[in-house]
Amino acid sequence: MAIRNTVADGVIHRRDLRAAGVSNSVIAARCRPHGPWQRLLPGVILLSTAPPNRRQLLRAALTYAGDGAMITGLDALRAHGARARPTGQVHVLLPADRRLIAHGFVHLERTTRPQGRRHADGLSYAPPARAALDAARREPDADELRRLLALPVCHGLCTVSELRAELDAGSQRGSAAPREALASLGQGTEPAAQVFARRLVSYTPIPAPRWDVTVRDGRGRELAEVTAWWDEVALAWTVGAAHPRTRHELAALSASGVVAVHTAPARLHGDPDGVIRELSRAFLAASKRKRPPVRIEPDEPRGTVARPA
Repeated sequence: MAIRNTVADGVIHRRDLRAAGVSNSVIAARCRPHGPWQRLLPGVILLSTAPPNRRQLLRAALTYAGDGAMITGLDALRAHGARARPTGQVHVLLPADRRLIAHGFVHLERTTRPQGRRHADGLSYAPPARAALDAARREPDADELRRLLALPVCHGLCTVSELRAELDAGSQRGSAAPREALASLGQGTEPAAQVFARRLVSYTPIPAPRWDVTVRDGRGRELAEVTAWWDEVALAWTVGAAHPRTRHELAALSASGVVAVHTAPARLHGDPDGVIRELSRAFLAASKRKRPPVRIEPDEPRGTVARPA
């Protein structure tokens, strides 16, 4: 049908099909088990039988939630450019006066503060600070919670002060753990060190790196997740405590020919000049040897989020 070519992401509401002249009987027939369409949510139809991708799920969630709704949590952080990996339910904010039941893969949350939404490729997202805190409130693991809150700060999407302001302005339900994590961000702990590492690299004489990437060997096997990566010379930099996993990843990188530098968070503050010299020397050494056959995990396409005027 011609309508399929005009529908964004192949997702459409039943009422829009009816407005386009498609009868209820045709809709019902096409959504049967062996028909060409499928129902994703009540009233929301995908004009395909293929499994929906993440973007189609986001579109379906907003179509179901209606005007004024916006996506928050990890999906919003990813849309803003953070290296987040959303899975599971789509977290959607909708106006407080809207009465709608959560269904399937959609987690609904009413809000009295729907302002500040940003748009990417026709989808609406919560601002970075709001998105990070919405994700953090639902995260039971303390270490992962701290990482979530540090993520938008590391990517320059918001500041720790903006996160605190958002936490104070929003619902206080489930705010104790995020508040404790935000306190640690301002005390030089590991997530804050990631922010300082970005600033420190800007003072080195070497090119800007890629941040927070996964390094793989020539066969595509994961070697390590690194803080910074200079792809032209295959130089990796990790910032953090020397956990057993970190030591294992550093060994795997070295065995694959990668020049790897590890820095403890305390050294960033205690010996920044020494760290700059170490990175500069490592870059020079890496540039003088043959680059090993390693690569970083390909980035998935992301929309560009427009900032409010």
